[in-house]
Amino acid sequence: MPLRWTPGPRTRRTALYGAIALIGVLGAALGLVLGGRIQTPVGPANVSLTTTLSLNGGTVVDVPPLGSLRLDSHYGPFRLNAQIVRLRPETSQNLLNDPEAVQNLTDTIGAQVRHGILWLAVRGFLAGLASAFLLALLLLRSWRRALIATAAGFTAMTTMMALAALTFRPSSVAEPRYTGLLANAPQLVGDARTVVNRFEEYRAMLAKLVGNVSQLYTATSTLPVYTPDPDTIRVLHVSDIHLSPVAWDVIRTISTQFKANLIIDSGDLTDHGSRPEDRFANEISTFSVPYVYVRGNHDSTGTQSAVSKIKNAVVLDGQTKTVDGLKIYGVGDPRFTPDKTTADDDFTDASLYNEGQAQAQPLKQTPPDLVVVHDPNQGRAFDGITPLILTGHTHDRKTTLLPSGSRLFTQGSTGGAGLRGLEHDTPTPIQLSLLYFTRATHTLKAWDDFTVGGLGLSSVQVERHLSPPVTLTQPPTLPSPSLP
Repeated sequence: MPLRWTPGPRTRRTALYGAIALIGVLGAALGLVLGGRIQTPVGPANVSLTTTLSLNGGTVVDVPPLGSLRLDSHYGPFRLNAQIVRLRPETSQNLLNDPEAVQNLTDTIGAQVRHGILWLAVRGFLAGLASAFLLALLLLRSWRRALIATAAGFTAMTTMMALAALTFRPSSVAEPRYTGLLANAPQLVGDARTVVNRFEEYRAMLAKLVGNVSQLYTATSTLPVYTPDPDTIRVLHVSDIHLSPVAWDVIRTISTQFKANLIIDSGDLTDHGSRPEDRFANEISTFSVPYVYVRGNHDSTGTQSAVSKIKNAVVLDGQTKTVDGLKIYGVGDPRFTPDKTTADDDFTDASLYNEGQAQAQPLKQTPPDLVVVHDPNQGRAFDGITPLILTGHTHDRKTTLLPSGSRLFTQGSTGGAGLRGLEHDTPTPIQLSLLYFTRATHTLKAWDDFTVGGLGLSSVQVERHLSPPVTLTQPPTLPSPSLP
């Protein structure tokens, strides 16, 4: 007869208590995750603190929609998450108006952070004990065994918190890892690598972090346009990339973080319009939204042809096309002047305006929602035809209200002027803008101007502009005016 192993009483007892302990630990973990969440004031912000299970521990600070930073603050099976929920307007304004107010934060921010984390720990601990007890009582139907499970959960949570406390590293703020738009602005924490393992210095650095992030966050939180909103069309306007690979990273970051519906490029994607440069345009295919493009004076017709072969690209050269609900008219630059040896350099500002006037006349019957051309002088001719004219070319961002009511929006160089950006004492900044249109009326509500420091710099600036209502008056056909 085959032998059968029958567990003895001690083995069965061990298995039973092991199962009870496992239920207690699982219940405690569930309670810690569900109950470990509070809101607490930190400087000028209300911050949501939560705990989640994690193999590596650490802390994640989310600043939606700008991105996040991660700190290796501790080890253990849970992670601390902090997210800015709301800024208190008066305190935030004081920070913007008084630079010394940031320094004053050091007197209070340490106590606020300690109080918030302590209250989070107490709340999570109590929720974990309650969850362990209730789960064990539900599964085991025994008060005695439920208390044993609760004790196991208590032991597990105490061990977790002790591990986090023993491995806590204040100097982790000197080694943050950034994601999103914040990846372009590590100076938000100042010279973080000077921080040593003393809490006073950690507290001062944390105060500077909160102050600077609050200023940046304030600039982008005044309109509710960053949550999914079916009534808003987000258009990212870029221009004058000039073969800069860095531009693609910035465009991708901002279009993703701010949920752009389409990208409009007002020209000068390349430097010389040569066939080898055509491969640079292939990066357009990596975007998940339509990419509307008009030819600049540094782009050849070959460049335009290469872009037109990309699946998500929409090339405009004398046509009006509807993209994500917006009627967009675009036309390429009449010149091809990659250097100073071509006959097209004979074009003057006035002749560019005349070219634009001839292109604008047919649009009077069916005006588009916006017009895209490369040169502002050509763009001025569309005044009164459309509420918004997007241009580039000058590498100097500027917005002008024209006499007949149209807004002429000239973008800076999204590529930092390419290699030309190194010709000046200060690198040319990377500039691009996000425009917000109402989906029902296709009117411009607001726009955000982004400025990222040029090569070797790491600053980032976000400016919010509100768009007043536009009333267009169709101008009569007149000879070209003298242009500035």
